[in-house]
Amino acid sequence: MLLLALPISVLVNFSLRASADSTAGIILSTKCQDGNNINIWQNYNSGELLYRATNPNGHLSLGKGTKQATEGVRVYKFRNRNYQYWVWDGTLDSPQSGTLEVYKNNRILMRQTCRKN
Repeated sequence: MLLLALPISVLVNFSLRASADSTAGIILSTKCQDGNNINIWQNYNSGELLYRATNPNGHLSLGKGTKQATEGVRVYKFRNRNYQYWVWDGTLDSPQSGTLEVYKNNRILMRQTCRKN
């Protein structure tokens, strides 16, 4: 598990700040395995998607996300250098479940099951 937590904890210190405040509303809130809490926000004016993750290793904030519908399930995608963070909003079998996937150079590093708050 330490190997999987490493990419997130390393990127926490080098991530760009994206602001979520009264100009943005939360559209997805999940709690994942290993203590990852993920919130997806959308700016009211610009529509920009913002990613906020907290875990025992720190915090990660990203902006400029995209949203897609894949087989009836929404996926939010964010990029930070060579890393990509995909947050699946539910599954076909369980709308209250979800998944966090972390990729580096298009290769999956981690997959965690999440539960909507």
